[in-house]
Amino acid sequence: MLAGITLVLALVGGLIPIFSAMNNNRVLLHRATGIAAGILLASALLVVIPEGFELAMGEHDEGAHEEEEGLEGLFIGGAILSGFMLMLLLEGSGIGHAIHEEHHHHDDEHGHSHVHHQTAPFLLLFGLSAHAAADGLAIGSAAAATSVAVTFMVAFAVIVHKMPAAFSLGIFAMHQYEQRSKAIRDVVLFSLATPIMIIISAYFFQGLATETIGLVLLFAGGTFLYVATVDTLPDIHNPETGTRAMIDVFIGALILSVILVLAITSGLIEHGH
Repeated sequence: MLAGITLVLALVGGLIPIFSAMNNNRVLLHRATGIAAGILLASALLVVIPEGFELAMGEHDEGAHEEEEGLEGLFIGGAILSGFMLMLLLEGSGIGHAIHEEHHHHDDEHGHSHVHHQTAPFLLLFGLSAHAAADGLAIGSAAAATSVAVTFMVAFAVIVHKMPAAFSLGIFAMHQYEQRSKAIRDVVLFSLATPIMIIISAYFFQGLATETIGLVLLFAGGTFLYVATVDTLPDIHNPETGTRAMIDVFIGALILSVILVLAITSGLIEHGH
C-alpha cells in the first residue's frame, strides 16, 4: 500500500508541471520544499535515528565492556555519517539531488525559451533516484522491524518530501527536453525508485538481525539529514527568501512533532519506540 501511495503521488507531483502551467509558481514550490524539508528533518531526528539506535543497540548484558560499547557507538555514528557522506559524494560528483538552483538560474533568464544546465539530465535523474531509493530503504527497513505506526511516520515524511522533489524534476525536465515524452520518462523512472526499494527491502530485511536493520535505518537517517539541509540552503542563504524559508522549515518540523506527540499520547506509538 505504501509503495502504491508513493508511486501515485510522485507521478502526480512530477506530471503536474509537464501538463499544466503550474510550473511558473516558484513561490509555492519553494514554500512546499521548505515545509517538506522541516518534516523530513524532524522525522530523521525524532523517529528514524532514535528507532535505528534502539534496534542497533539490541540486547546487552549489564557487564558489557566499555570498549565494546565504544565500538558500537562508532558503528551507530558511522552509519549516520555514511548516509550523509554518500549524498555529499553524489552532490560533489555532479550527481546531485537538489535541483532548486536550476530554478533560480531559470528565473534569471527572462525571455529565453531554453536554459542550458550545468548538470547532465541523466546524472541529475540518477542522483534524485538514488535518494528516492534511500527513502524506500528507510520505509522498507522500518516495516521489517518496527511498528506499523512508526513505519507510517517514516513514510509520511518521505511522501511529503517526494511531491515537491518530483515537481522540481518535472520542471527541470520540461526546460531540458524539447520532447514531452522524455520528460515523462524521467518522472516515471524517478517515481518508481522508492516503491521498488520499499518492496525489495521490506522482504529482504525480514530474515536479518534487528541490529543490522537498525544500522540501515541510521544510514537512511543520515541521508534524510543531508537532503533536508541541502533542500533549503539556497533559499536560506538568499537575503530575500531567508526568513520565509526558515519559517517554513520550522512549520514542517512542528507538524511532524505534533503528529508524533499525538501518536504517542493516543497509544499508537509506545514511549521509547
